[in-house]
Amino acid sequence: MAASAARKLRHDRTNATYGDLAYNLEWELRERQLSHAGELPRRREEAAAAPKVQSVSQEQVRPRQRLSVFAALGFLAAAGLAVLTLLCYVQLTALSSDVVSLNQELDRLQTENVTLTAQYARMFDLDTVKKAAESAGMAKPGSGQVFYLDLSGEDSAVVYQQREQSLLERLMSSLNHGVYAVVEYFD
Repeated sequence: MAASAARKLRHDRTNATYGDLAYNLEWELRERQLSHAGELPRRREEAAAAPKVQSVSQEQVRPRQRLSVFAALGFLAAAGLAVLTLLCYVQLTALSSDVVSLNQELDRLQTENVTLTAQYARMFDLDTVKKAAESAGMAKPGSGQVFYLDLSGEDSAVVYQQREQSLLERLMSSLNHGVYAVVEYFD
């Protein structure tokens, strides 16, 4: 009924003329009120039902949760891995700073090598070396000063074998190496 009432207007809007030839903005509101005059107001929230409340006579307490052994072990394993990751990052930072310092030292040594090579090339003159050797009293060796060694004989070597270690000695040795490796890792 509302749709038919909305289509049927009391006045034709297109031909309506008002005193000042301005469009009346309240015209549609008045028409809607006139078309629905005498009807009961509608409730929009009819579909929403009132929530039902149940009363509880006793307080319900949730039972205490038990901590699982596997959950505790998992947490400890995760914490251990986090600590090891942090230690690895610390070592990585230390190694990175060492690499930077070694690269700086390498650059310094390369420039020093270039300067020393240039000095060596200037100093290496055969005439200068010959004069310096003669002034120091050096001379070419004579035939009586040359000795030859005969190394045509066979070589010989003596190898001493160690006695084989017992199981306990091998275990102690590997444990010793393991402890040194762990200590060296954390230093």
